[in-house]
Amino acid sequence: MNSTPPMIRRKLIAGNWKMNKTAPDGAALAGEIRQSIGQQTDVDVIVCPPYTALESVGRVLDGSTVKLGAQNLHPEPGGAFTGEISGPMLRALFATHVIVGHSERRTLLGETDEFIQRKVLAALKNQLKPILCVGETLAEREAGATLKVVQQQTERALEGLGKDLAATLIIAYEPVWAIGTGKVATTEQAQEVHAFIRGVLTKLFGEIPAQRIRILYGGSMKPSNAAELLSQMDIDGGLIGGASLEARSFKDLVDAAAAAP
Repeated sequence: MNSTPPMIRRKLIAGNWKMNKTAPDGAALAGEIRQSIGQQTDVDVIVCPPYTALESVGRVLDGSTVKLGAQNLHPEPGGAFTGEISGPMLRALFATHVIVGHSERRTLLGETDEFIQRKVLAALKNQLKPILCVGETLAEREAGATLKVVQQQTERALEGLGKDLAATLIIAYEPVWAIGTGKVATTEQAQEVHAFIRGVLTKLFGEIPAQRIRILYGGSMKPSNAAELLSQMDIDGGLIGGASLEARSFKDLVDAAAAAP
């Protein structure tokens, strides 16, 4: 499936630091990132440190073009949810984005599509732009269920979302089997799923909103494969794991996105 975009979507590179970097270490990395890429405007850049480093990283990035994102949020604005963090708390730290539905939270912590849908709506209610992650496991791909799984995850997570808010969404396609395993989806495999997701978004929201939504690739994008992936019509950037923990490799990915057609 191929789609022809009637508009240009600015490339986006988002770094997911996962459970890495203390507050001082995160501030140091953020300083390196700011120095190397913090004033460029060709590519949108987001970093998502752990909760404990959000404030220190946010201070370092203040005044730069790099946006601050969180790795998760709870659907409720407050209450008896020990260990959780809410949308209002993230906004108070000047976060602008939040990852929801990451494959690790789905597989390790049992998050359901319905729970993730509540998070999407909570993020938008708190003026946070959700980065919704969808993707199949190795068993699901080998069973030929990739598109079915991705469609189900996308539709269920976005249920009840109006067209007026759709353009603020960011989708990240994560082939779970290609994260940290050394396996990488081919460029053709990645583009096929990205185009399929855009088709699902078109059915949900219409052609114009769907063409505005950026779809990131989250399957171990590295400087060595970024240029080829980012040249594809429906791959609008990357949700970066390991390569975002070092300023030089992260800058290389931003540079690759800036050079992409």
